[in-house]
Amino acid sequence: MKSFTLLQKTITDCTICERLTTYRQAIAKEKVKRFRDWNYWGRPIAGFGDPKAQVFVVGLAPAAHGGNRTGRVFTGDRSGDWLYEALHAFGFANQPDSTHRDDGLTLTNCFVAAVVRCAPPANKPTKAEFAACRPYLQEELRLLGRVKVIVALGKIAFDEYLRTCQAMGMHVPSPRPKFSHGVQYALPWGVTLVGSYHPSQQNTFTGTLTRPMFHGIFKTVRKLIAPS
Repeated sequence: MKSFTLLQKTITDCTICERLTTYRQAIAKEKVKRFRDWNYWGRPIAGFGDPKAQVFVVGLAPAAHGGNRTGRVFTGDRSGDWLYEALHAFGFANQPDSTHRDDGLTLTNCFVAAVVRCAPPANKPTKAEFAACRPYLQEELRLLGRVKVIVALGKIAFDEYLRTCQAMGMHVPSPRPKFSHGVQYALPWGVTLVGSYHPSQQNTFTGTLTRPMFHGIFKTVRKLIAPS
C-alpha cells in the first residue's frame, strides 16, 4: 500500500508535459457554466481501485470536465456513468454511480486507470505525452501482481497497453493482437487482453456501443476470472 500511495502522489504531482499541464490548469480555472461552483481538481489522475485486483480496466485519458474536475478517473462524465454502472452490475463496484472522489465508491477485484493521466486538448495526446505517462502504467502493472484480465476501452488504450508491456520486456505475440469489440487474446505472460469500444458519447449516442454490448464485456470478464 505504501508503494501505491507513493505512486499516486508521484502521478498527481507530475508536470512533465508542459502542454498538458497548461491545458488542465486552464480548464480548472475557466471551468464551464454548469460546473462553475466546483473546485476543479486540475491535476493528473492516478489509478483507482483494489490493489489486489485481478481485473484492470484501462482507458485513454481523463475528461476535461470529468476526471479533471472530480479528481478520479472515469468520474463525473457519461463514460464514467456507463463504466461504473457496468462494474456494479457484475459485482466489481459497491454502487453504480461515480460523481466525485469522496462519494463512497469502492471497487472489489478491479482497478481502473488511463494511459494518459492529464486531460489532453481535443482528447488527443501526442506521442511524447503517451511516452511520458507510460512509466506510470508500467508501475501500476508491476504493483498489481494478481491481474488476470485487462479490459482496454478503445483501440488507443488497447495498443498502448501492448506498447507498455513491450517496454517492460514482455514478448508481444506476432502477428500483433488487433483491436475489435469483444476480442480476447491470451497473452504469454498469463493475462487475457479484452477489447471493448470506449463508452464515449460518440459511441453510445450513435449505437456503436449499446448497454448489452458493454455488459457483455464484463460478463466475459467474470467468466475469465471465475476459476480462481
